[in-house]
Amino acid sequence: MSQKALTPAVRPIRRRVRRDVLQENIEVWLMMLPVLLVIFLFSYIPLWGTIIAVQDYVPGSPFFGSEFVGLRWIVKFCKSVYFERLLVNTLRLSLLQLLFSFWVPIIFALFLNEVTNLRYKKFVQTCSYMPYFVSSVVVAGMAISFLDPNGLINNLLALFGGTPREFITDPDAFPAIYTVVTIWKDFGFASILYFSTLSSIDPSLYEAARIDGAGHMSQIWHITLPGLKAIIAIKLIMSVGAILSSNTDMILLLYNTATYRTADVIGTYVYRVGLGVGQFSYTTAVNLFMSIIGFTLTYLANRLSNYLTGSGLW
Repeated sequence: MSQKALTPAVRPIRRRVRRDVLQENIEVWLMMLPVLLVIFLFSYIPLWGTIIAVQDYVPGSPFFGSEFVGLRWIVKFCKSVYFERLLVNTLRLSLLQLLFSFWVPIIFALFLNEVTNLRYKKFVQTCSYMPYFVSSVVVAGMAISFLDPNGLINNLLALFGGTPREFITDPDAFPAIYTVVTIWKDFGFASILYFSTLSSIDPSLYEAARIDGAGHMSQIWHITLPGLKAIIAIKLIMSVGAILSSNTDMILLLYNTATYRTADVIGTYVYRVGLGVGQFSYTTAVNLFMSIIGFTLTYLANRLSNYLTGSGLW
């Protein structure tokens, strides 16, 4: 029998399969619908606006009606007197995050996974999650209050014979302040992914290791870390891709004119020049340029991760 003769009989079967799949997964798709709608509205529709990165856009004029200038704004940014400072500060703060903030959730999850008291374990987990849900404005306000000349930190220094310092206006102290505040706020919530992965590791592997005489460190090294390898690789790839995207919101809340030398990054510069001065085409081009570099870094990190660990984003 020819393929054309089978087609009318196959079509009803395919319709029934599609209907069954729809009925089985309708709840999941309805749950995903608001998230997909938000992503579409705030992540995909605004992409049309990136056209002004190659235009001399005047606010109020149509996106496709302004003068085409090509790469003028990117060249202007690279020749700017602020370029070196912005790039160095962005890389410094991002690398500090990568060196310290990236590993804290992993170490926290590993240590807490060894706790046998379930009630205490849940209590510590809950306490570690709480700072993430506190507004960044409140967290920054707490940090500034603690670091004030009459704040908690300086009072403790004076108590032990130290000299109070103007931490919040000290450019050299800003990278450490930003790193500590960011770690405290985010490490608990970031550890959730590692906790869920740890719970999926087969307990029989640990039992077999204990029978063979392996200690806690041997079990962590040969069982736990290999079990976390895939998720660590994915998180590391995403962190490398975001190396030129510091936590701009927190920096804006913590920095001041006295700390520009070490605190001013590309994100804060774009905020000041874009919204403060109104150079929308210029700042859009800068952001687009940084996004392209971030995508390139993500792609290279993913290739390297696939080669070294066999795990990646794709």
